[in-house]
Amino acid sequence: MVSFPDAVKMFFVRYVDFQGRSRRSEYWWVALFNVIVMAVLAILLMVLGGFNPETGEMGPLGFVFIGIMGLYGLGIIIPSIALFIRRLHDINQTGWIYLGLVIASFIPLIGLLASIAQIVIACIPGTAGPNKYGPDPKDPAAGSADIFA
Repeated sequence: MVSFPDAVKMFFVRYVDFQGRSRRSEYWWVALFNVIVMAVLAILLMVLGGFNPETGEMGPLGFVFIGIMGLYGLGIIIPSIALFIRRLHDINQTGWIYLGLVIASFIPLIGLLASIAQIVIACIPGTAGPNKYGPDPKDPAAGSADIFA
């Protein structure tokens, strides 16, 4: 299993790496990290007075936090796509399935099903042993363990 810090480090080190495979633990630790980052920024937005829920007004500090949240969101788009494609590779599927899921997400009811499909795909165990996308990331002898060497 990939640890939380290793998963986050791999997420940013493999920023545009659409090749190879990624384990479920790597995917879910990164998902947790991104939720934590956005939650902390949202809490700071509320606590530091950038947004007043009583009046619905936002001060200058609020716009700063909204900007930071937006920049972070934009900054993780490409590595998130790469991670999901590597996750598809881990279950021996082509990364083009992701494009189909994105296109399907624009259709109202089908979009909900596409979102559910992404969660299901992220939960499916990877294929045991090597597949056409690379060695098994669970196998320490496969060489994926020396990513930080």
